[in-house]
Amino acid sequence: MAAATVGGMCRNIRTLHNFEPPATHDEVHSAALQYVRKVSGSTKPSQANEEAFARAVEAVAEVTRQLLDELVTSAPPKDREVEAAKARERAAERYGRPA
Repeated sequence: MAAATVGGMCRNIRTLHNFEPPATHDEVHSAALQYVRKVSGSTKPSQANEEAFARAVEAVAEVTRQLLDELVTSAPPKDREVEAAKARERAAERYGRPA
């Protein structure tokens, strides 16, 4: 059961580049947390691994923020509300539920 939970976690990592307003600290941290959970295979580290897990989340968040700051594009920024509506529509189609 845990493997199924871990396997689905990456769906929670959202595209963070080229949004207006830019990705927040919390969004970057959440993506980093999901990534570390995925690669470690654990949603909650053991006490023995807690510090390493926390350091990894902070390191991934830091490099993610650096990446977002350095990426360039000529595309207009995406609107969060429009993208959220599209995601709801995709979910409704995927799961056969109304958006």
